Amino acid sequence: MAAILTSLRNTVIAGFVLSLVLILMFLNWGGTLDYNFCAFLVRWLHVISGVMWIGLLWYFNFVQIPNMPSIPDDQKPAVSKVIAPAALFWFRWGAMSTIVFGIILAWQNGYLLDAYTLGAAEGFSVHKNIAIGIGMWLGTIMWFNVWFVIWPNQKIALGIVDAPADAKPKAGRTAMLFSRVNTMLSVPMLFAMVSAQNIY
Repeated sequence: MAAILTSLRNTVIAGFVLSLVLILMFLNWGGTLDYNFCAFLVRWLHVISGVMWIGLLWYFNFVQIPNMPSIPDDQKPAVSKVIAPAALFWFRWGAMSTIVFGIILAWQNGYLLDAYTLGAAEGFSVHKNIAIGIGMWLGTIMWFNVWFVIWPNQKIALGIVDAPADAKPKAGRTAMLFSRVNTMLSVPMLFAMVSAQNIY
């Protein structure tokens, strides 16, 4: 067991193997690998990606940013040169896979256009489409912020790209503020998406 748990790669592989066991149990109980199962699989990947993305968003905002002032200056490079770049890699690709799987899911289930137009074609009368649409728009705004505001500014703030020294604090502040915007939007985004699946 230690060989599995001391390696992140082996731990993740073991998680997917255990999930495969659950799929085999599903098939043994009469389930089939049909369209509904494929739609479920995309939803599962969408949720896994979202957990990675929002989990890291909340890590940055609830743990890293508030605690950076308490870290001694000689130890800050460990965060800014090692931890933050690795976390930002998984953060931005978690955002990308979340939106990609979300769009595929909406397309598979036939509500992509209705959701992104907030149900305009139905006269805004289908509350489920409005709710999931609000969630999808908030998620899209958050994805845009990650890729086109937060990440470019973090590259400057962390010294990943060459920039004048006086540009770093401004870039860091911009990245932080847009990360806070995403943290704020994550709450109603999750509410809208979960409500579309459970109360409409």
